[in-house]
Amino acid sequence: MADFSKQLSKYVPAAAAPIISQWINDTSCRFRVSKSRKTKLGDYMAPFQGQPHKISVNHDLNPYAFLITTIHEFAHLKTWQLFKNKVKPHGSEWKENYKKLMQPFLTLGIFPQDILQAITKYMNNPAASSCTDMNLYRVLRQYDTNQQQEITTVESISEGSYFLFNGTRMFQKQEKLRKRYKCIEVTTEKVYLFHPIAEVILVS
Repeated sequence: MADFSKQLSKYVPAAAAPIISQWINDTSCRFRVSKSRKTKLGDYMAPFQGQPHKISVNHDLNPYAFLITTIHEFAHLKTWQLFKNKVKPHGSEWKENYKKLMQPFLTLGIFPQDILQAITKYMNNPAASSCTDMNLYRVLRQYDTNQQQEITTVESISEGSYFLFNGTRMFQKQEKLRKRYKCIEVTTEKVYLFHPIAEVILVS
């Protein structure tokens, strides 16, 4: 049985690495550290035509975000083992498995107190991604060490400010509509709705 703890400890808190290593062995999962992806933090692929379970997690996440994403994807694996594709991807079955898999890590002293509080609150109703829970997302972001200083979020800039999205498209921030911010693309004058924690580069 391979021990992946040493490799995993580069990405997750050391105390968590043996548990994740055991999960990889127990499920014969092909676990991969992926390049950064803007559209997702990690993903899970069910076995197909003799292939093993596959999980990938973005390499540039901080250790706590990497661990939380890993648990998220293993909850998908566990749900598939129990129900195959007969249940919703993030339905009640997945939520229950996520809570069960997260539980051991809550008692090991792995998470700082602010993250622990945010996770505990998030676990009342886990969502499709930790990014959709703004409180947990904000707390996790405080532990990032590889963020460029000029990158900020839509919610943190003032109304009327101009910002770049995806490096090239310029928008002007308008008022908040329910849960998202109305923003106007400068060149086309089209209106777009931005999530409060969408990452942008402030221009003025």
